[in-house]
Amino acid sequence: MSLSSATLPLLAPRDLEAPIAWRSGAPVSARQFLADAAAQAEALPAQGPVVNLCRDRYRFAVGLAAALMRGHTSLFPPNPMPETLARLRQQHGPVAGLSDDPAVTAEHLPLVPLAGAADAASAPPMPQVSVALAAACLLTSGSTGAPQPHAKVWGPLVRNLGAAAERVAEMLGRPGLAGVNIVATVPPQHMYGFESSVLLALLGGAAFDAGRPFYPADIVESLQRLPRPRALVTTPFHLKTLLLAGLALPAVDLVVSATAPLSPQLAQQAERAFGGPLIEIYGCTEAGQVATRRTAESELWLTFGELRLRREEAADGERFIVQGGHVTEPTPLADVLQLQDERRFRLLGRANDLIHVAGKRSSLSHLNYHLNSIEGVDDGAFWLPEEVADGVVRTVAFVVAPGLSAQQIVAALRPRIEPVFLPRRIVHLDALPREATGKLTAGALRALAQVHLGATA
Repeated sequence: MSLSSATLPLLAPRDLEAPIAWRSGAPVSARQFLADAAAQAEALPAQGPVVNLCRDRYRFAVGLAAALMRGHTSLFPPNPMPETLARLRQQHGPVAGLSDDPAVTAEHLPLVPLAGAADAASAPPMPQVSVALAAACLLTSGSTGAPQPHAKVWGPLVRNLGAAAERVAEMLGRPGLAGVNIVATVPPQHMYGFESSVLLALLGGAAFDAGRPFYPADIVESLQRLPRPRALVTTPFHLKTLLLAGLALPAVDLVVSATAPLSPQLAQQAERAFGGPLIEIYGCTEAGQVATRRTAESELWLTFGELRLRREEAADGERFIVQGGHVTEPTPLADVLQLQDERRFRLLGRANDLIHVAGKRSSLSHLNYHLNSIEGVDDGAFWLPEEVADGVVRTVAFVVAPGLSAQQIVAALRPRIEPVFLPRRIVHLDALPREATGKLTAGALRALAQVHLGATA
């Protein structure tokens, strides 16, 4: 069979009567999901792609599956802003939109009606999807610049999620993910949320909660209404906010974190609070999920399955390449690593995150790690201004730390980082302008600097 004609099933082998999702505490079987997806597929136009803006994770998954049944690519923009959707239409031509957001109207995007619940008895035989189909195209916001498209092909996606499911099951001490229920605070349009909630159910055998809880009380409620074993897929920002809220936390069998490095202190606190292990996922939009670590026990990351790493000399110093498994072509990573061997490594920071001050080198992620490890700092981020006329550039720190003075923060940083990286100014804020994933872009930090530092920014 040629690659172009090869297919893989829409769902991994599973009991079709068991839950694939939960909606307000009620289970939705995999058979019902297939019936709903087939009904939605009938409403889609003959030609794709499909822009999936659904906030409800179940509606999102139904829309994704419907598009796959029709052989259409699903587009996931970074946000539903009118200018983003207008740019998307310019780049991709005729598109169909799926949305449960009343703020998104036909004026912004040609919308397809959302199909209602179908009769489970109408579920089709297991749909087969071409391994060569560009199943999804994620349009990442990036730290700077316009959204960039990243196509995800079905065959490699299935391989990636197979390796991820195996690692998650291993951490849970289970043979597979059947019966495991996932609450995710990350939107499904984001690569991490897409893979670690929706695809971990479709391709890994788990089930996901349809909601996207943001506030601590909502996260706790979402977890409490799901049976165990249950997993929480979240970010360092959401996790820290939850642990600081002072709420009684339900038992969680596994916490999964990504999007930014987590401090060992916070990982240990989370494991004590939830009574289960915490793992971090390292990955990128280009390569997908690459590695995990149990942060409370080790700073070393271990790659998934057949993924292997190597270091190469580059014009600007060095770069690190991942290949194998679902990464079919050598793919450069945007981070600086310290390789122990071809599978284990330390993460030193993003290549474009490295900063130089007075001949010393560090990374913003390293500085942020130490800033957020200070007791009393609820959230914080370093920023480095553009070069100044006298050649002496110093960092600035934006912090949410109601009980700490600038002097106390500097004193706590002094034994942790080199003196040249101590912030010349600390700006106290009520909150940092993070995106829904917890990401804080360079543009948002620059805007903060312009507001709070004025001409000195």
